Amino acid sequence: MQCWSTYCKLISIRKMKPTKNKNVEYSEGFYKPPLAVQKTSAEIINEARNTLRILRTQRPFTPREEQRKLFGSASSRTPENRPPSAFSLHASSFEWVESRPVSCARLSPLDHKPKLLSSPRNNEEHHISPPKSPIDSEEIRRISNARARLFRTASHGNLLPDKILLPNECKTLNFEDHPTTCDSSGTRDESQNLTVQLTFKDKCVLLTYKEHQNKIEGEEVYPQMTDILPSPQCSNQCDQVNGQESPSSCLENTEWTKSATVSENTLEANETEEEENYWNTKILPILHELESEDNVERLCHACTVLYKALEEGNMLCKRFKRRNLLLKTLYKLVDIASDPLGLKLAKIILGLKVSGKNLLNVCKLVFKISRNEKNDSIIQHDQILDSLLEVLRAEDLQATTEAFLYCMGAIKFISGNAKLINEMVSKGTVEILLQLMKQINEINENDARFSSSGHLLVQLTATLRNLVDLPQSRCKLLDSEAIPELCLMLEKRMNDKDVCTNVARIFSKLSSFNDCCTALADCSRCYVLFLALLNKHPKKQDLVIRIIFILGNLTAKNNRAREQFFEVQGSINTLIALFQANCEADLNTKLLKGDGDVKNLKHPSEAEDVLIKLVRVVANLSIHPTVGTSLATNHHIVTLLITVLENKSVDECEELVINTTATISNLSFYQVKNSVIQEKKLYIAELLLKLLMSSNMDGILEAIRVFGNLSQCHEICDFIIQRKAFSCHLVYKFMIALLDTKHQDVCFSACGVLLNLTVDKSRRSILNEEGGIKKLIDCLRDFGPTDWQLACLICKTLWNYSENVSMAKACFEDDESNTLLVILASFLDEEFALDYNLDDLRDYHKLYWETEFKPVAQKLLQRIQNCNF
Repeated sequence: MQCWSTYCKLISIRKMKPTKNKNVEYSEGFYKPPLAVQKTSAEIINEARNTLRILRTQRPFTPREEQRKLFGSASSRTPENRPPSAFSLHASSFEWVESRPVSCARLSPLDHKPKLLSSPRNNEEHHISPPKSPIDSEEIRRISNARARLFRTASHGNLLPDKILLPNECKTLNFEDHPTTCDSSGTRDESQNLTVQLTFKDKCVLLTYKEHQNKIEGEEVYPQMTDILPSPQCSNQCDQVNGQESPSSCLENTEWTKSATVSENTLEANETEEEENYWNTKILPILHELESEDNVERLCHACTVLYKALEEGNMLCKRFKRRNLLLKTLYKLVDIASDPLGLKLAKIILGLKVSGKNLLNVCKLVFKISRNEKNDSIIQHDQILDSLLEVLRAEDLQATTEAFLYCMGAIKFISGNAKLINEMVSKGTVEILLQLMKQINEINENDARFSSSGHLLVQLTATLRNLVDLPQSRCKLLDSEAIPELCLMLEKRMNDKDVCTNVARIFSKLSSFNDCCTALADCSRCYVLFLALLNKHPKKQDLVIRIIFILGNLTAKNNRAREQFFEVQGSINTLIALFQANCEADLNTKLLKGDGDVKNLKHPSEAEDVLIKLVRVVANLSIHPTVGTSLATNHHIVTLLITVLENKSVDECEELVINTTATISNLSFYQVKNSVIQEKKLYIAELLLKLLMSSNMDGILEAIRVFGNLSQCHEICDFIIQRKAFSCHLVYKFMIALLDTKHQDVCFSACGVLLNLTVDKSRRSILNEEGGIKKLIDCLRDFGPTDWQLACLICKTLWNYSENVSMAKACFEDDESNTLLVILASFLDEEFALDYNLDDLRDYHKLYWETEFKPVAQKLLQRIQNCNF
């Protein structure tokens, strides 16, 4: 019966497609069919190894945040180290006139020294008149307030006072450029005199500057003040201005004013009559309505009409003459507490391409409105997403990082609504986010923007996590090679727990799909990154559990992935350290709460959930022959698995106990020297009895599979025959009883154990008890046509049972013998046998029927026929 020991390695393994290897010698089987092609020993080993089972588990659950915030309750960022989600926003928060966008570029020093004011050296030079006291104090206050507003506005980057005046009003800013002079050769003189007249109602100041122009491209040299000329008609006022402010202060603020005024004059000069008429007939009436109306619904309607009018007049996305007046009117309406109105205002303001502080504030406005989930419908209706995506697409990340943060936060909230993500993906959200992610990945760690861009990445990765649920999103990610970019982000942001957790959430979703899992497995550096994260943040459970889940997915579907992970230095030790830490944490929880409280839990605890995912990784790794052999001889791994069975019951934590048993089943396949499983096989068998006698059919199945592998040893066979497990029932009787369950996999595994028991002649009689033969025949009839592996296994068990019997009656009853003859004859009819099988598996069934079942069935049929005669 030595021939059976080779097959015994197969018994606890599910059916799979047989393979062939013609380069290996044939080994003698338990029979020698004259015509059938026998399988090689390599084929038998490969078949068993390939059917070592992978384990699956549920993806870690991410609880829904009760409130929409930039950073959730589980964020590692402290409140003082992160931007706020709640803030006040009013009309006064906006700048009436936009400032220049802040530039991070370092300016080169000027190549000239400021010319200090001194006493006049010739008659052409003018002196500054000493300040003169005005006649009445009211005039002092009027002039001082005007100046204060001007310079306060300039210091904030504004170009106009708080109130925008029409051209016919008395407050003006005028510039007079002196003609450029040329020398005799026709060359333009690089010095240009600029006279600035500042008029405050009926008061004015005349300033003269000398402007140096530099021809070098990309460099601008600002005007240098040479002297201040008092206007003849307003010398007192000029004296008052210069008496209160230094010349350098006047120069700084007037430079801003000059830029704005020249721009306005240019726009006014370029405005066509048609554009002016369009403004007066289409836009201005709506603005009057917005200023006079106090009904919110009518205001919303007016904003909708205004946006369409601006769009039809091609006035969006560009600067025009009265743009500031339009923006001021819109900003005033922000104080009205209405989310629908706020969204419509934001859409127009964003369409007008505001920048700087105003861009930040309008993004905050949308963010604030989108925090309320009830506003999702109006967000969809007003198509504000288009405007937000345009900000990410067109604006400069370097200059507007904070605006990007709140813009991205609003997009994240929108992506949390499953009804809106299809629309988001169709509008190119995935591509825009990936492009932004690549820009952020280019920022080095020593860059001042690194920290602030990390806040932005938290929002971006959270949005991607929501979008990857859609198949079209995953296709876009694969086409854009996003997985290597996400791995690069992990590498650069290793210290940012929030970013790492979000990326892990993305990968946990992606790795659940074959094509994405393959792409991630091809990124060989991912294993090093995942292990580095596990070692760096071992106590951040939500991160740890997702990384282990990802590793379980990778090792479940790719043999190369198993090998690559195993080859990373310290990989198994990292798993052992996590395994041991969570076993201790689980035991401490059990001691604190008591057995009763633990058993009543509906869901696994955090430690149990980590253990479930860890055990799955070990089970999937063990499918690789080299890795499996190493794990089977690893005392730490096997001891920890046994510890789980010692401390846990299937009622207490079903998935953990079943997965642990399945892992032991995989490791018990490797009959190698120094196997810890073989060393502790009797103790493992004792631990499995309580699972075998439970009411959990999945647990029973896994326990039988372990007994199937271990029963190749005589000690385990004796244990099964002699050990009483349940009341007065012996274990082998329980195996026979399982043939009645009508559960195909359970019958297959139980039959495998019985097959190993019947290898020894002294144990074959056990099949006469509990109606064993009849139950085997019933299983053959019920499952044979759809499971030729099970049919083959039953025939081999009956062959062992009937060996060295000269008469069929000595082992089979008449009805049993006749039933077997009919069943075997019908199963050997190829046309009848293969009609039961599905089309997509027909080739496989035909191959297995021809190479495995047919030879065994023919020999058994011939033996029964001979014994009958």
